[in-house]
Amino acid sequence: MTDRSPERLLPWMHRAARIAWRGHGGAEPNPMVGCVILDSAGRFVSEGHHRRCGGPHAEVEALARAADRARGGTAIVTLEPCNHHGRTGPCSQALLRAGVSFVAYGCPDPNPKAAGGAETLRAAGVPSMHLPCPEAEDVTEPFLRRVRTGRPWVVAKYAQSADFRVATRPGEPRWISSAASRLMVHRERGRVDAVLTGMGTVLTDDPMLNPRGVSTRRMPLRAIWDPRLSIGDDRAIVRTAREHRTVVGCEPDALARQPHRAAQLAEAGLEVVACDSPAAFVHALGERGCATVLVEAGPGLVRTLHDARLIDDLWVFTAPHEIGEAGPRSMAPFTAAQLASLRTLWRGARGGDRVELYRLPA
Repeated sequence: MTDRSPERLLPWMHRAARIAWRGHGGAEPNPMVGCVILDSAGRFVSEGHHRRCGGPHAEVEALARAADRARGGTAIVTLEPCNHHGRTGPCSQALLRAGVSFVAYGCPDPNPKAAGGAETLRAAGVPSMHLPCPEAEDVTEPFLRRVRTGRPWVVAKYAQSADFRVATRPGEPRWISSAASRLMVHRERGRVDAVLTGMGTVLTDDPMLNPRGVSTRRMPLRAIWDPRLSIGDDRAIVRTAREHRTVVGCEPDALARQPHRAAQLAEAGLEVVACDSPAAFVHALGERGCATVLVEAGPGLVRTLHDARLIDDLWVFTAPHEIGEAGPRSMAPFTAAQLASLRTLWRGARGGDRVELYRLPA
C-alpha cells in the first residue's frame, strides 16, 4: 500500500509550493497554486500551476498532463481544491473525474464562494488531508490576506548602499543598484497591478514607473501620492499619461483649493482622487481593481505605509559600495536590526548586489 503519511508527502508539497510561484503576475487576483500528481505507487507523474486568472487551475493542468496515470493516485496541492463554478469548473470535481484516490492540501480556502472542496472529496470517498507547510502558506498568503482584509498586497522595494544610504551625493550617478538589479525590478513591475511612488521621487528622479526591457505579464497602473497636488506638467508621468493609465492621490483640501489643477491633470489623461492619507490611497487602488501594488518610493512614504501596517513584502537591494554622508533624507527606511527581525523568503545576488525578499508580519 502506498505510504501517504505527512512525512512522505511533505517534500512533494514543498515542490508544489515552489512551482506555484511561477504564476506570479498571471494568476492574481486569483491565488498562486501549485499541484503535484503521484501515481498509485507513489511515483511522480506530473505537476502544474495556475498560470493566469481565468485559465486552468493548477489541479486541472497537472491532471491533463497525468492523463490515466492519475487514477488511483495522489494529488498534492498548495490550496484546498475549489468547489465552485466560476470562470472554470470546480477542481474537486476534476479530481473525482480523474479517479484520484487521495488529496493533500497545504492551506484551507478562506473564500466562502470556493471553499468546501475537501469536504466534497471526502463525501465522495476520497480522503483529503490538510498538510500544513510553511512554503505553501508563504505562496498563498497574498491571496489569503487580500480575502481577509479586502486590500491589495503591497510590496515595497528600495536599493541601498553598504552603509544603508538610499541616495547618492550631489554630482554622483543616481543609481545605487546594478543594471541586473534594475532589470529585476522592471520584471517585477510587469507582474503587478500598480506601481506607487511619492512626490519626492517624482521630483528627484522623474520616473516613468512602467516596465521596460522585459516581457510583461500585465501593464501596471502608475500611482503617485501627491498630497498637495503639486505635480508639474513637465514630469514624465504627466507627459505620458495618455500612454499609461495613471492616478494621482491628493489630500481633500488640496483638491478643494485647486479644482482647476485637477481639471488640467484630467485633461492630460490622469485620474485625480482625494484621499485622507497614503493608506487610504492604497485602499483606493484596491477599489480600482489592483490586487498587487509595488511601492518604489523614498524612505518617508515607505515608513508611513509600514507604520500603517500596509507593507506585506519587502525587496532590498544592497550594493557592495558605501556612499557616506548624503543628506538627512538619505538613510534607508529600515535599519539593519529591523531587517534582521524580519523573515527572509528569498536571498540571492544580481550584478554584485545582495538581494533579499522579506515577509512582514500581518
